[in-house]
Amino acid sequence: MEFKQFIYNLKGHFTTITRHRHEVMKNCFRAGIFWQGLMHDMSKYSPSEFWVGVMHYQGTRSPNEGEREDYGYSKAWMHHKGRNKHHFEYWTDYNPETRMMTPVRMPKRYVIEMFCDRIAAGKIYKGDAYNDTCPLQYFNNGKARRNIEPETSRELEHLLTILAEKGEDKTFAYIRRARFLGKKL
Repeated sequence: MEFKQFIYNLKGHFTTITRHRHEVMKNCFRAGIFWQGLMHDMSKYSPSEFWVGVMHYQGTRSPNEGEREDYGYSKAWMHHKGRNKHHFEYWTDYNPETRMMTPVRMPKRYVIEMFCDRIAAGKIYKGDAYNDTCPLQYFNNGKARRNIEPETSRELEHLLTILAEKGEDKTFAYIRRARFLGKKL
């Protein structure tokens, strides 16, 4: 990669992940999960993730996709999902009966952070084309191939449906109320 391209990618990737983090932070604050908002995706600034992001920066999608295209897998993604509990891929373990990797139910606070993350990703990558139905559309497009625990999937889909039908303000109010009252999402 030429130096000029490297500098362009460096600035672009840093700006993208920082804008994304700030969007997630705002969403987490609105949802009442303040610490998670502050700590969200800090691993993206680690050398294992950051430099891969610079080398595969595109601006319109995750650099992990570019790394997968080049190598058949993404080391940065494996590093990321293993350290960030708001990714359903983090929540897998060996089932003692089947001895197979099986999805595990996510705690509610991480489902909420995952919801906040999906809104932010849509806004960053779609830009002006974003609307409140985009995260649900993205969820539905990947539903058949997603290995997520069924109740976790139902909770996330429920939140995304409220977002699509009623907007951010009502969805975040619902989340705060459900968390406070200890109700199911």
